[in-house]
Amino acid sequence: MLKPLLFATLAAIGNAMFAYGQRGASAPGNPFLFIFGATCVCLILLVGATLYYRSAGDMAYVADNAGLIAISGSGFFLTFVGFFLLYTNYGASQYALYAAISILTTSLGVGVLIYREDFNIYKVAAMVLAIAAIVLFTYGNSKSGL
Repeated sequence: MLKPLLFATLAAIGNAMFAYGQRGASAPGNPFLFIFGATCVCLILLVGATLYYRSAGDMAYVADNAGLIAISGSGFFLTFVGFFLLYTNYGASQYALYAAISILTTSLGVGVLIYREDFNIYKVAAMVLAIAAIVLFTYGNSKSGL
């Protein structure tokens, strides 16, 4: 259980860094400029990591998984555009709304419905609480003028 917690924390720190940069940057005339720049930096880091960990079957892996790579790349695009619109228009505190919705779309939609991963009463409770979080967060936003 420690490794998933550590990996999730690593991803959460990276996401917080992205949100910090996105929220702190001035609003550009081109809404994709910040995301493009951040993605270029990410690409450079990924190229370095990929070259460091290269193996003999890398090209075959890419060929075998090209469709899923395209789906994931499109998902990154939608995520980044959504973050841009969310953070620029409403602030980084709105991440809680994204996180709660992601629990439903990713854990339930992808994990349980598509890949048939295990689902127990505790996970059902987490889904109910995620829905409650979305409702409460949305209600709270309506009371604060967002």
